[in-house]
Amino acid sequence: MPLSRRDLLLIGSGAASVMATGGELSLLAQPAPAAGSWTLPAKRPVNIIENQWIPMKDGVRLAARFWIPEGAETEPVPVVLEYLPYRLWDDMRWRDDLTAAILAPYGIAFVRVDIRGTGNSEGVKRDEYSVPELDDGVQIIAWLARQPWSNGSVGMRGISWGGINTLQIAAMAPPELKAIMPMGCVVNRFADDAHYQGGAYGEQNLAWGTSFKGVLAGPPDPQVVGQDRWEELWRKRLEATPAIVDLWSTHQRYDAYWKRGSIAETYAAIKCPVYVVDGWGDPYSNIIGELLANLKVPRKALVGPWGHIFPNIATPLGLEWQYEEVRWWQQWLMRIDTGIMREPMLRVYMMYQADSEAFPNEVPGRWVAEAVWPSPRTRSVNMYLNSGGNLSRKAGQRTQAKYVGDKIVGVTKPQWIYGRPTELEQSADDRNSLVFDSEPLDEDLELLGYPTARIRVSADVPVAQCAVRLTEITPDGKSWLVSYNLLNLTHRNSLEQPSPLTPGEFYDVEIPLYYIAHRFSRGNRLRVAISAGLWPLIWPAPRIATLNFVLGRSHIVLPVRPQPAMEVPFTIPVLHAGPTEKPSTMGLPKYDSDGRVSYVSHGLDHPQSTLVAAVGTTELDGGSRLYEMLEGQPTSCHMLLDHMNGWQRGEWDCTVRYGSEMTCTADELQLREWVIAKQGEREIFRRETPSVIKRELL
Repeated sequence: MPLSRRDLLLIGSGAASVMATGGELSLLAQPAPAAGSWTLPAKRPVNIIENQWIPMKDGVRLAARFWIPEGAETEPVPVVLEYLPYRLWDDMRWRDDLTAAILAPYGIAFVRVDIRGTGNSEGVKRDEYSVPELDDGVQIIAWLARQPWSNGSVGMRGISWGGINTLQIAAMAPPELKAIMPMGCVVNRFADDAHYQGGAYGEQNLAWGTSFKGVLAGPPDPQVVGQDRWEELWRKRLEATPAIVDLWSTHQRYDAYWKRGSIAETYAAIKCPVYVVDGWGDPYSNIIGELLANLKVPRKALVGPWGHIFPNIATPLGLEWQYEEVRWWQQWLMRIDTGIMREPMLRVYMMYQADSEAFPNEVPGRWVAEAVWPSPRTRSVNMYLNSGGNLSRKAGQRTQAKYVGDKIVGVTKPQWIYGRPTELEQSADDRNSLVFDSEPLDEDLELLGYPTARIRVSADVPVAQCAVRLTEITPDGKSWLVSYNLLNLTHRNSLEQPSPLTPGEFYDVEIPLYYIAHRFSRGNRLRVAISAGLWPLIWPAPRIATLNFVLGRSHIVLPVRPQPAMEVPFTIPVLHAGPTEKPSTMGLPKYDSDGRVSYVSHGLDHPQSTLVAAVGTTELDGGSRLYEMLEGQPTSCHMLLDHMNGWQRGEWDCTVRYGSEMTCTADELQLREWVIAKQGEREIFRRETPSVIKRELL
């Protein structure tokens, strides 16, 4: 079963442990001394408030947990907010405790709030990052600033949903919000998030939409909201749960729906300092360079060799993150000059291997820094796609190469955002692609930035896709993914206003690949692999396309980083957790004799059971998946996701089953969504929503 953004954040880690007893919280392992002149404050006891209601202007109450440093009543402290739809009372309790452990003992209060209509908060929720959610966020910040234990300065942080709404709320400029630390976030809701990729329909639009239905339909806990109210609140949520995949699938271009909340439209609205953090295994890291280049406020960024996860719980190579985050909040919430803003704007881990090549061990590499971004030191190097499959710095003779996209390409990169690694060795896809290889490198070559493919191409159909993968070829002939991207060629000029291709007409298109820091080793080769799709990551175009490329003109632009004489020292202590136990991949596909390729998992009948000991609740989580397509028949694509979540404690026994199924014709997407809720064996709610959606150059 593929993991959603929420599922990934529920995965535990051995990187750190937390103990909470008697209202105090502490790390079991004491951190190493910090480097430099700034030092981590002495630890102090922490008072935990398990449930606190925060009132909104319309009378709705939001559920929150608080970790407040002892003594804050007499000497007020700053407060940092994390604001999510993922249940703080049970699902996310372990992770919230870990976050609190790197903040509250060092004099910074931490507050975690369930978004309206989720977890134990009252009200209903109908979509991502809705106006009520963001308005509530502004009210929460003002409420926190007024508390007697607060010094009036509020910070906001979070990853994934929490990072995305952190940026959006910062763009509303609440005066009490003094700084933010978003992680795993987006600036363009259409192009960067789990919906569309390069104007093409992403598998995640279906998979994440399905998982989100489970988030929306989950019950509140009677021991928090009251035995007499919980069922009424739950029924209101179930009635309000929308056919969310249908909604997202009808907005197939960058329209007003996606622009609302996309801070790429309103960079200047962000007035407070920003520290953005991510890992190279997370596609959300793609926006790091854009944020640094477009924001005008004090800003910093860090990208490490991990996936969609916090640095303090990343494995096998994480960071003792309290040394950096406490320093950031002291700088901006306590007016202490910690020296953090005199350090480089950008710090990244320069990877010496692809994650999939290094797995299960740590990715070899080193931490590097750039004083500013974009860096004036980075230079663009063109590598031309020439005849004979040659990739060279010198443009060859102008010729054409034809590629027929009747083979399935994408089985080595089947997933967008799960854990490490998110891809496999690339040879299986390379064999079905148009490939161009360089000569073996005479010396190491380091990239930092956005590789960009500039392709002159024609197609024989009005709707076609073009995918570009940049890989490193080792002397044993294996191919390891470095960066990639895909473009729906009807979006070649605009994500907002796509236009059909004229069959046979050539177009110059630009495909920016994902942001990366990577060293190609001496003796290895670079490879550019081109295909007409990536399945199952991307829903296929409606018809098989034959693409023609102009060689000797088409090229890839590499952002080459010259190595300085001396690197800036990296001062954050590193955590070494040992090899990762198992990959978080979708596994290998099944190939049938009739040409059918499929990914199948059966987990619905055997859900995982987890006891949340602190609240006495047993959680159940199960799901099944079927992705299948006949090679050469794109309209045979079929995706089915069926999930179940349950909560059990004594007589309280709730189950939600939810799913989505999609098929297509050349002109339509055919969708079915469902939600079924039970108390024990008694069904209390059922809704199935079929829909037929016109494909708009998709």
